[in-house]
Amino acid sequence: MIRIELPQHLRRLAHIEGQVELVVAGPATQRSVLDALEASYPMLRGTIRDQVTLERRPFVRFFACARDLSHTLPDAPLPEPVVTGSEPLLVVGALAGG
Repeated sequence: MIRIELPQHLRRLAHIEGQVELVVAGPATQRSVLDALEASYPMLRGTIRDQVTLERRPFVRFFACARDLSHTLPDAPLPEPVVTGSEPLLVVGALAGG
């Protein structure tokens, strides 16, 4: 069971309270988790990653186990604590400006 923590605006869009828990078939990677998330919550398609290229949106970051996973390859395995459900995968909206 993979736990995902989404920012408030995405939880509101998907009518979710709290964390999302998903079962991911096969290896747990960013791609497989986002595929499962978008399959369960189709209204999130295009909000976290581009619908055509499937690349992460510029102002969205992924964190887990106190590490920034935003620039890891989409098919790289997620950390073991995320795979076992002891730690959530955090999807965070980045801020810009001065």
